[in-house]
Amino acid sequence: MSFAVASPLAAGFQEPVFDSQHTFRMAMEALANPGRMRRAGQHLTDAPLPAAAAALALALCDYETPLFLASSVSATTGVGDYLRFHTDAMLVANPATAAFALIDLSHDDLNLASFAQGSPEYPDRSTTVIVIVNTLTDGPAMVLSGPGIARTTELRVAGLPGDFEEQWRANRASFPLGIDIIFATSDAIVGLPRSTCIVEDGR
Repeated sequence: MSFAVASPLAAGFQEPVFDSQHTFRMAMEALANPGRMRRAGQHLTDAPLPAAAAALALALCDYETPLFLASSVSATTGVGDYLRFHTDAMLVANPATAAFALIDLSHDDLNLASFAQGSPEYPDRSTTVIVIVNTLTDGPAMVLSGPGIARTTELRVAGLPGDFEEQWRANRASFPLGIDIIFATSDAIVGLPRSTCIVEDGR
């Protein structure tokens, strides 16, 4: 996915308190209802990231949250400065130390084991990975089940690595440890928390 080029002072939320609270609520609802699409980022018109991904970063990150940017994201002009300016987050080079991570599925590898997995004492100290994707309506269907899903639901994400199902099975097996994923486009997000099972992969 190509990003818009913006200055380090590109605008953040128009109404920081309201927009941040709204985006945070959408993120929590997305993780509580896996596979169900939520809208986000509609007011971020000049961010150097797809709007929904930028909105998540602005709402979830602050000075206490180490943030990892995958190589293609960090190489995009203005992204690092934009996120530092609007969130005060500390950018880290090691994904295993990150509370949040941003990767672009079109360009970056997705290796779930490389991120912080949490610990038995603090399973919440794992990485939430924001995965930038082109669309959440195309691609092979993955059938999901688990908490927050009445029976099953479908998730369609194009460009996932060939071993994603195997990676996710290992991630799910370590529950309550493991990482959570939020897929993000220019205007929508879908959650895939560690508690979710992939019961069928159409690829």
